[in-house]
Amino acid sequence: MQAKKPVKEKIKHPLVTVERGWKDYLGECLLIVFSVLLALVLTEYFNSLHEKKQAHQILHQLREELIENRKSATEQYAYHLQVFKKIDSAKTNAAFAKRFLDSGEVHINVLMPHGAIYKDLNEVAWQQAKQNDVFKYLDFSTYSLLTDIYNNQERYLNFEPSLASLLINYQSRDAANLQTTLTLIRDVLYAWIVERTPRLINQYQKAINILNKY
Repeated sequence: MQAKKPVKEKIKHPLVTVERGWKDYLGECLLIVFSVLLALVLTEYFNSLHEKKQAHQILHQLREELIENRKSATEQYAYHLQVFKKIDSAKTNAAFAKRFLDSGEVHINVLMPHGAIYKDLNEVAWQQAKQNDVFKYLDFSTYSLLTDIYNNQERYLNFEPSLASLLINYQSRDAANLQTTLTLIRDVLYAWIVERTPRLINQYQKAINILNKY
């Protein structure tokens, strides 16, 4: 019978307990708070940079739109001054007037060969600027100027429906009312476009100069 092997006793190592004081916990808490605040600050900073960059791009597009609209308004103004002359010719030249109103049929192209409005005044960049609230980067006077410009553009477009309403009226088709019809066309053209266009062109240029840095 074999003798039993002696069982080795396991050596028990003493447990080392690290005691942590309140200062350690406070330090960890402060580190966590600092990390969170730093992350928030950095996020806000980068969001601000992105927002400013986007605003800069939109304001650049707005300036480009104003340049294009100024060009269109200038060309349109010259065109409507020619229309004015044609209306005056029709008022004094019976043969020319008959080309405009012949047997109750109105031929508006005789007076306006390129139509009532042949140059569009765009507002795509203006709408985008309003949607993205970029005006906080501009002073109040600039915002007021831009608002006035685009409000005048909108009024500018009232010429077409006003002219259409005038010409649809059966009384305008009566040869006996020809002089009155021509006078009313002239008055509508003057009120909605010719009178306001020189001021609008000056406003365009002023706004373009202000937005020059964009």
